[in-house]
Amino acid sequence: MHPLEHLPDWPRVTSAVPADPAVEERVGAVLAQLTLEEKIGQMLQPELAELTPEDVTAYKLGSALNGAGIWPGGARHADPSDWVKTTDAYWEAAEAAYADRPFRIPFMWATDAVHGHNNVFGATIFPHNIGLGAARDPELLRRIGAATAREITATGMDWTFAPTVTTPRDRRWGRYYEGWSEEAEVVRAYAGEMVHGLQGGAEGLRTDRHVVSCVKHWVADGGTADGGDRGTCRSPEDLVRNIHAAGYFSGLEAGAQSVMVSFSSWDDPANYDHSPGTGEPYNLKVHGSRYLITDVLKERMGFDGIVISDWDAHAEVSDCSIGDAGYVINAGVDVLMVAGRDAWRSVIERALAGVRSGVIPESRIDDAVRRVLRVKMRAGLWEKPRPRDRSTARETGVLGCAEHRALSREAARKSVVLLKNTGGVLPLDPGGRVLVTGSGADDIQKQTGGWTLTWQGNDVDLADLPGATTVAGAVRGITGDARCTVDPFPERIEPERHDVALVVIGEDSYAEMRGTIKPWRSIGYADLKRSYARDLETLRRLREAGMRVVTVMLTGRPLYTTEEINLSDAFAVAWLPGTEGAGITDVLFGGPDGAPRYDFRGRLPASWPRSRTASAANRIPPHIPGYRVPPEEQAPEGEHEPLFPYGFGLSLDEPDPNRHPLPLDTARDDTPPPPATGPLPVLGGGSGTGPGYGFRIGGHNTWSRVDISFEEPTECLVVRSEPGTAEDGGPALSLRFKGYPAFVYAQRRGPQSDPLDLRGHAAADGCLAFRVRVTERPSQPLYLACHDDYPAQPGLDLTERLSGLPEGSWAELSVPLSRLAELGMDLRHVDVPFMLYTEGTAEIAVADVRWTAGEAP
Repeated sequence: MHPLEHLPDWPRVTSAVPADPAVEERVGAVLAQLTLEEKIGQMLQPELAELTPEDVTAYKLGSALNGAGIWPGGARHADPSDWVKTTDAYWEAAEAAYADRPFRIPFMWATDAVHGHNNVFGATIFPHNIGLGAARDPELLRRIGAATAREITATGMDWTFAPTVTTPRDRRWGRYYEGWSEEAEVVRAYAGEMVHGLQGGAEGLRTDRHVVSCVKHWVADGGTADGGDRGTCRSPEDLVRNIHAAGYFSGLEAGAQSVMVSFSSWDDPANYDHSPGTGEPYNLKVHGSRYLITDVLKERMGFDGIVISDWDAHAEVSDCSIGDAGYVINAGVDVLMVAGRDAWRSVIERALAGVRSGVIPESRIDDAVRRVLRVKMRAGLWEKPRPRDRSTARETGVLGCAEHRALSREAARKSVVLLKNTGGVLPLDPGGRVLVTGSGADDIQKQTGGWTLTWQGNDVDLADLPGATTVAGAVRGITGDARCTVDPFPERIEPERHDVALVVIGEDSYAEMRGTIKPWRSIGYADLKRSYARDLETLRRLREAGMRVVTVMLTGRPLYTTEEINLSDAFAVAWLPGTEGAGITDVLFGGPDGAPRYDFRGRLPASWPRSRTASAANRIPPHIPGYRVPPEEQAPEGEHEPLFPYGFGLSLDEPDPNRHPLPLDTARDDTPPPPATGPLPVLGGGSGTGPGYGFRIGGHNTWSRVDISFEEPTECLVVRSEPGTAEDGGPALSLRFKGYPAFVYAQRRGPQSDPLDLRGHAAADGCLAFRVRVTERPSQPLYLACHDDYPAQPGLDLTERLSGLPEGSWAELSVPLSRLAELGMDLRHVDVPFMLYTEGTAEIAVADVRWTAGEAP
């Protein structure tokens, strides 16, 4: 990596896709003929599930996207021809929209191809960014970008929301793995190469083998306090520029044609309210920041492409709503990603009204549309044929082709970081007898992580990923079935039957929001889930049995694993390597002659924590003079000094410089539970909810969460809620789950919203109790929980209990809090005392929700 220089101000960026007078003249000619309605249509990007080709024609829409888990006709295994037929239909609809006009504006299809064309069945899945950051190979990024672009174009698409160029600084953030490194030097070195690969430069962009790229999320999304998803960054502007913006400088220099704005906020005096006194005070969300979007990105840096919003993110900005994006438009956002049908139609209507009333200057609309048309022309969309007639769409076997799979395997191999190797245990003998164990031994989800065919990636299996190989499968391919025993959690340890135990441990698959670790929780691997603790217990039993142990960790972030390392003869971190488990065994096993087939070359892209609380301790950036650790981070010293520093990684012939065993973090919080002072009402009483609680809906297409009204029905894609009355006259909520992943929950609100320690209720033999009326029985499991991030954390399946109740009648349900604690729910920090979750359909009503404290419910 080349050393970075400190930037005292925002630099002017010279793009590899420069301004072209001929393009500008053509853009101006089209723009001059557009009606206001046609202009606004170019600024909207609905999602496939809430859009029809007829909508594109009627509203003159300029683009669309498919979100994770949304496929043509709802078919998870839709093949490339199905995708091409879909994109073709929308392309034709846009052509029809301008059939009676003296010009045409081509349609543009966007997708989230963030580690390969990961939403499409059969596509090549590459390692997630955190692993690629360990490879320290910028040229590898260019090749991955080019391969991904080729597979995207094979499905008729034009635009990908990649690369993510965040600089993640807190390991608790659920999107940590979307960043390449905690160090700006890696991010800057990689971003431009990935953009080059995806777009192919100014000339390649006009061909049908490359796509428009998008650097995201502008800016400092990796610098939020406590690693909060959609949280607040309080770093001074100099650090935002020199740490968090590093990837934008090289990405835009390489010609990236779009920038996606971050959900997060930036708390700094420079982040001004651009329309004071006209509505609610500005809440510092970056989507509403005219300073960062217009003053910095567009004017100072000279970016002339598209600024696009994130999914429904305008709704989180003050003075906006899900159906009104006026403040965000005035801040400088050019294209609005709005998922719900009612929402995007309302955004159009409110934007039209805003321009006509003068609240939104038409010059701002013209700037946005000029940028959209400019990017479409630079991408050659006027010259490219319809999707089905493009060269890569006519090819067969592009998705998941052998060349691309080999590249993914190479990337996985180069990403593995060896942290410990004692006693010459590596490389392993391919003729040896191997016990492959641990929760990740044969689990493809743990390898591929989130954003793999579905949003969270936690419901895929090998049938969804043709040709994929788990670590266990890769070991079998080396040793043969007879010498490989696969048992994730062995009941008996039999060292005489095996020469070595290969223990694969790792995080379950997650994506944004659900992968975020709460501020009060440990970052100790075994502390996070019961299944992770079982991995530690397996390692202890193997060590007690005297077996040689090699541990491989699958993870999206560094976690405290000191005991796991001490219990291993060798310990390697493979991150989220994707579908090519053989990339891991490439470095673990030697050849027939005993010599290494490949050496370990991965180096830590982020500091490895020494303690359970060292969540945000990063290397001091050497290029920033007088650096002061920002309030969001921890000084990398004392208890927060890294166990292994940024850049650490062993080769097979390199002596381990560490003394073993490594020191353990033995600090524990033994604070006794406060006594329960009585029942905790959650829903009931005259005000509708218990003190400080509101009810919300989350799930597919409702990433911003929807507040439930107790005055009128609340309708969204995944759930309809309707206020009502229980049999005792108290308030009730009728909930209709519509067959999408959805959860309804109560959450503490307002200034007293800190989580409560409710262990005392469990100690007093309390229950979580509520009244329920079943109108339509659940079609799939329906879970009860007391947190807001199922399935990242456990739930209790209520399906059998609900199915046994008479339909249409109120009944009492109560669950001992001790049962919830046994499942692993954290009763020490409860801000969500009640949640229901299902992926199926159901219609139930709930009332009188409360936590009891020993009294009969």
